[in-house]
Amino acid sequence: MLRIARQGVWCAVLAFTGLSSLLLQAQQAKDMPAAPVPPQILTAKKVFISFAGQESNPNTSIFGEYSGGPNRTYNQFYLALKGWGRYELVAAPADCDLVFEIRFTDRMVEGAFSRASTGDSGNEPQFRLVIQDPKTHVVLWAFTEHVQSARLHGHRDKNFDQALAKIVDDVKNLATQSAAAVEARQ
Repeated sequence: MLRIARQGVWCAVLAFTGLSSLLLQAQQAKDMPAAPVPPQILTAKKVFISFAGQESNPNTSIFGEYSGGPNRTYNQFYLALKGWGRYELVAAPADCDLVFEIRFTDRMVEGAFSRASTGDSGNEPQFRLVIQDPKTHVVLWAFTEHVQSARLHGHRDKNFDQALAKIVDDVKNLATQSAAAVEARQ
């Protein structure tokens, strides 16, 4: 009986220690100052959009098909940024302050649906946006957004649109929240 009581006390101590540790980490993360965003992202006026292509599994049949053709990623991303109006989109990289390189990868295979339930996203379709300095070719920032798997064509298209909208939102949040933080510090 005494042994069970001691085990219970130890369990309570461990649980309390674990909870305290989590709370301390959350508080530290909350109090941690934000690292600076590269100033080019905040001050850029002109952007060149580079389409790094669309990768897919050559063995994919119905699972990798999306409407809109092979340039859908580029076209939708371009229109979304143009509609935002924050950046002037230029036709040549020599005329820009930043390069936004967008890529869509869909290497799904039939077994990916069974892996999706286990959390394995190795073959999950995804967008990758890399923001580069055109003068130095240094990657300043990057985002990846996964496209939720779907069997039906219409659902794949809807999920494609949602993930692409998240990539655009990532850029908006980075550019606007970071700019607001810089202004608040001044």
